[in-house]
Amino acid sequence: MNLRNAYLIVFLILLADQFTKIFIKTNFVYGEVGQIDVTNWFKILLIENEGMAWGTVIPGEYGKLFLTLFRLIAVTGIGYWLWDSVERKHSSNYLIVAISLILAGAFGNIIDSVFYGVIFDDSYGHLAILFTDKPYGTWFHGKVVDMLYFPLFEGNWPSWIPVIGGNQFKFFNAIFNIADMAISTGVGILIFFNKKAFHHQH
Repeated sequence: MNLRNAYLIVFLILLADQFTKIFIKTNFVYGEVGQIDVTNWFKILLIENEGMAWGTVIPGEYGKLFLTLFRLIAVTGIGYWLWDSVERKHSSNYLIVAISLILAGAFGNIIDSVFYGVIFDDSYGHLAILFTDKPYGTWFHGKVVDMLYFPLFEGNWPSWIPVIGGNQFKFFNAIFNIADMAISTGVGILIFFNKKAFHHQH
């Protein structure tokens, strides 16, 4: 695979990711008001992620800034990895596609972190306005928009299980976006097709 095709993958995923995020953010209200049941196991629900995966937050005044700067450094490294893998000529298409997916996903969430705080107002209680004169944040302090929710099934843990017995559980409880899907798919390719991804021609 050549570099142009790899960049095309990145561009198409970024386009889909940002389109869905901007559409959801300007047409849905934060939380339960914005929830739409596509099916019993697939819902659209606008939330915003303050930090890393699973809503983890780095504490402190500069935690969010540190996270965004770390993401920028990481995506630069991933971008170089993609370029180097293509330039080597003997890298497999599995590896190039996987890196392209990871790069697109990481870059998609970086756009939220860098820009969304200054181009959107908040989504609490009303629809967010794009290019508002009352932004909810500052540069590098934007929130990542998530909306895809797949609660496949729910129930209660058996009472005989220590600590969590009798408590309610829901699978799958995470809410994510297209960028997250791209990263997960890319990592999945590297794990499940490891030998093919890192195969070298001699």
